[in-house]
Amino acid sequence: MFTTSIKANLIDIFQRKTYPVCITVQNGRIKTIEEITDWQEVYILPGFVDAHVHIESSMLVPTEFARIASVHGTVATVSDPHEIANVCGMEGVQFMIDNAKKTPFKIFFGAPSCVPATNFETAGATLDAVNVKKLLASNDIWYLSEMMNFPGVINDDPEVMAKIEAAKMMNKPIDGHAPNVRNTSIKKYAAAGINTDHESTTLEEALEKISLGIRCLIREGSAAKNFEALIEILKYHPEMVMFCSDDKHPDELVLHHINHHVKRALAKGYDLYDVLRAACINPVLHYQIPVGLLRIDDTADFILINNPNDFDILCTYINGEEVAKGGETLLPSVPISLINNFNCLPFEPSNFRVLHKSYQTEIPVIVALEGQLITKKEMHLPKLDAGTIISDVERDILKIVVINRYYPQTQPAIAFIKNFGLKKGAIASTVAHDCHNIIAVGVDDESICAAVNSLIETKGGITVVESPQVVINMRLPIAGLMSNQDGHTLAKEYATLDSAAKKLGSNLKAPFMTLSFMALLVIPEIKLSDKGLFDGNKFEFIV
Repeated sequence: MFTTSIKANLIDIFQRKTYPVCITVQNGRIKTIEEITDWQEVYILPGFVDAHVHIESSMLVPTEFARIASVHGTVATVSDPHEIANVCGMEGVQFMIDNAKKTPFKIFFGAPSCVPATNFETAGATLDAVNVKKLLASNDIWYLSEMMNFPGVINDDPEVMAKIEAAKMMNKPIDGHAPNVRNTSIKKYAAAGINTDHESTTLEEALEKISLGIRCLIREGSAAKNFEALIEILKYHPEMVMFCSDDKHPDELVLHHINHHVKRALAKGYDLYDVLRAACINPVLHYQIPVGLLRIDDTADFILINNPNDFDILCTYINGEEVAKGGETLLPSVPISLINNFNCLPFEPSNFRVLHKSYQTEIPVIVALEGQLITKKEMHLPKLDAGTIISDVERDILKIVVINRYYPQTQPAIAFIKNFGLKKGAIASTVAHDCHNIIAVGVDDESICAAVNSLIETKGGITVVESPQVVINMRLPIAGLMSNQDGHTLAKEYATLDSAAKKLGSNLKAPFMTLSFMALLVIPEIKLSDKGLFDGNKFEFIV
């Protein structure tokens, strides 16, 4: 019987007070908590929980994600595996579950509710209501993942409602995804039984959803950053707030995770116990997941920090095992198997030409926004060359393409986009939410073609093309989404690509993360799928 004792100042979130204790851990659980008289040099509190994250977006498998996240005091995640499900279906979900079981880090998966997210794009797999019900019946699945098909909920789509009813029958929570859904529509959405949302971008939007019983997940990821707009909610509804990252690229994950939410909230003067309630307690209680909260008989999942002012993570414990200490992981790497779905043939530059139609005056242009997943639509006069529409570098109106990666010899979908800022070359990726087809932005057809063909050759990854002859490629052999390398190696490689994209002229903070969302049709206002340009407000193609 393994027993150890730890003396520290307990930040008791439930009682909203801090006091010195001696905690006894026996066989991975909290055996006793005894109050003592002498104040200690370190503080103890429950570990952090990321209330909504797609681990695939870190480009790391779960075991490697765990090695980095635990260094930042995270002990658990609520994770939607719909990225790999869109590529590899049920087999992809099982891959994530099997890999996660090789680490003590606690990963609680949901059943992807929208694979594909819409019928206006091509995914590598489809999960219908029968598949979702089968997943929900598994003990490895804890909830129904974000219901992105909000029009389907609002309009009582039978397939959508069958998935929701399956979750209700099994008494499992239902996650939401309702960007800019307001008034009678959000009332209908909430009435269906959906009780979380991470897509609010304004305080007013979040407060309306909270009034309907929808909990607000404050998201701060590598692309979507809503912390500043939403953190004030913590003053009024601390019981309804959770922190999440949603999507976190590897270079940012090595720097911080949920601890960054905590530090920023405390620096703004928010109450310590309210902040930690959102970071540690609320996700555990809402999802009913077996993560310890520093109560007697709980599993010993906790962190030690230097003090509540600096909030530096000294070490992290999961099930009584020290898994990170002094900024270094103590978790080992494990062997990683490969899984993929890629069936695409090389292209020629001529495949990316856009003929100018005699009746065309202005063309629709996607406007990418810094720190947001939403986009805007603008109309602009096209730049012409010998009867074709080309990128206009001076006005920063560049060509964007999406190519079906699952079936050979399909034609690229082509449109134009602002705010990527490239002055030469192209960037491309097979991380393109949620179907993960090939997506590229560039200044000329030769560079776009070189970037696309580089990804076809490696069957997935991220690419920067400085000229048609200079290609930098980061391979992602697992579903074209994840690497089989360790996290720090991948983070350095990704940082090199990020720097190369910025040398081409991009002034976006995270150009590849922003690019990855330009095919996500369920986020308004205008996006591009492999089937064409899409109006996210009207939910129809733009002709």
